[in-house]
Amino acid sequence: MTVPSLPHPTGREATPLPPEDRELSPYTGWTRAHWETTADHLLQAVVPHASPRNGLINLPGVRPSWSGPRSDGLEGYARTFLAAAFRVAGSRGEDPHGLLTRYAEGLAAGTEHPVDEPGLDAHPDAWPLIPGTRQAIVESASIALGLRLTRPWLWDTLDEEVRTRAVDWLLPALDPPPIDNNWWLFGLTVGGFLLDAGVETERAQASVDRALERIEEWYRGEGWYSDGPNQSFDHYNGWALHFYPVLHAHLSGDRALLGTYGERLSAHLDGYRRMFDANGAPMPFGRSLTYRFATLAAPWLGALTGHTPLSPGATRRLTSGTLRHFLDRGAVTAEGLLPLGWYGPYAPMLQGYSGPASPYWASKGLAGLLLPDGHPAWTETEEPLPAETADAVTTLRAPGLLVQSTVADGLVRLHNHGSASVFGPADPNYARFAYSTRTGPSAAEDAPAVMDTAANPGSDTTANPTPDNHFALLVDDVPTGRGTVRALGAGPGWAASAHVPCRADGSDIAGVRVVSATLAHGRAEVRAHLVTGAAPGTPVRQTGWAVTEDGPTAQLHPVQGFDADARTVRTGSTPFGEHTRTACLDGTVPDAPDGALFVSLASLTAEAAPGPVHKLAEVRVTDRHTLHVTWEDGSGSTLSLDSLDG
Repeated sequence: MTVPSLPHPTGREATPLPPEDRELSPYTGWTRAHWETTADHLLQAVVPHASPRNGLINLPGVRPSWSGPRSDGLEGYARTFLAAAFRVAGSRGEDPHGLLTRYAEGLAAGTEHPVDEPGLDAHPDAWPLIPGTRQAIVESASIALGLRLTRPWLWDTLDEEVRTRAVDWLLPALDPPPIDNNWWLFGLTVGGFLLDAGVETERAQASVDRALERIEEWYRGEGWYSDGPNQSFDHYNGWALHFYPVLHAHLSGDRALLGTYGERLSAHLDGYRRMFDANGAPMPFGRSLTYRFATLAAPWLGALTGHTPLSPGATRRLTSGTLRHFLDRGAVTAEGLLPLGWYGPYAPMLQGYSGPASPYWASKGLAGLLLPDGHPAWTETEEPLPAETADAVTTLRAPGLLVQSTVADGLVRLHNHGSASVFGPADPNYARFAYSTRTGPSAAEDAPAVMDTAANPGSDTTANPTPDNHFALLVDDVPTGRGTVRALGAGPGWAASAHVPCRADGSDIAGVRVVSATLAHGRAEVRAHLVTGAAPGTPVRQTGWAVTEDGPTAQLHPVQGFDADARTVRTGSTPFGEHTRTACLDGTVPDAPDGALFVSLASLTAEAAPGPVHKLAEVRVTDRHTLHVTWEDGSGSTLSLDSLDG
């Protein structure tokens, strides 16, 4: 058997991973040693890109973030420092590679003369000032958390002058943030470190208290927060909104605080664990997907604190499966770096705030290294994921999501009836009705290879003539967008929402409304859309999954309202391939004062030679808009679109 390896940071012979242990880890073969080797490799690979005194780590990239090269260099320092902190703290201070020496030197150099200059023409080691550089607030949290975790071996060994400079640089991060979302938790994290260090404790505690009070307003139950006063539900729940409060409570030894936030984390993980494919892939849904295995932060944190529904063996199977999934698919370049993208580089999924070092937010996914060698998460035998045990459709009512998995292929699908982008309704990372672990939202065929961060600060919104997993009216032959989603309810095997269609310029089409519902069972999906207020004769279009030639099989079949069988069109790239094909159904709004109902059956499967989708379910419509579904196994579902609260 060939021993897996990682690219060598200098291009020399590849770094071998330890031998697999298929007795302890029958699903992945991985042990704690694989995690240590991976962390060491990622940290060694960035060394050639450090500034003269290690204050900045300036990684190569096709373009900087909107914050500029100096901020990007700070990001490189801060995010890799967090990985180093997990590595050293989890080894109880053992640091054979001298990681903390480098980061201590960088801390001293970066805070010596901080500047407001975004470029790097002068002061090659200087950190950007807070609040002049807003992104520095984000990075202050990784730096503070790294210092907190490694305090006996780094902070306590620094000269008083360096400690004073570092505190002076961190203090502005305690103020209320300029963005009203998870950014409140950066002040909490800085405050937690300063409380531990006994510095500015009153101001630090006030920042902690403000942050916890603010996010309380966004808690929606079942372990889910919105990311601000909005309807944004995504991976920020795990790698930010749970990560920072739970880890703060754990490090503080505050049992009451940990009881509150740990219970919420456990509730979140109960549904979140179902979003991982049997092949290890997390769900590519929402923004900042270039953070990749940061999706593992919450599962590891559950194991660390004991607040998790996952057994120790199931935790390691999930986390090792995901980390290995990315490493096996080219997520590390020949130089040993994490590029901007999903597997390799992929511009359409990026946001304007993403810079060359942004992918190293993935360091949070290495939090499991805080667990010592003898922890059950490292010593117990791996256990299967939910996607490997039985077909399931899991309703997450709080965020309005429906998670559908099938054991035959281990594939997971996510139907979105509740989450919306903070960047507007055109964001393809939220606007689609469905996502999966083996497909992605298709980009327009003429999407730019390099995104202009000034012109497009959010996600790529290049006009797409055939967006996948979408229902649209056609206005001048251009598909309408899915306006802001309003969740209408969810129950066993179904979820529903409403939106007002919008034009390409973002303006609403007055008087028109679409109520949509998804019912799922096995690999089958019933997709229903009730259109009211549209003029008779208005064309509509339903699209299916965008799949690559070597990807899963996508099927789409008309049930009601469409003119003919599906046609297949060429569509743009996804993170899984350069070219895709997507099935389309076309129809026309009839003269129906009570609304026009359009229903289809869809399927996405990796099964070999799947049967036709129309045999997976029989759908009848009664009382105008009530769906009666009899599934292939004889079970049934009923849903009245008229009864949903409008």
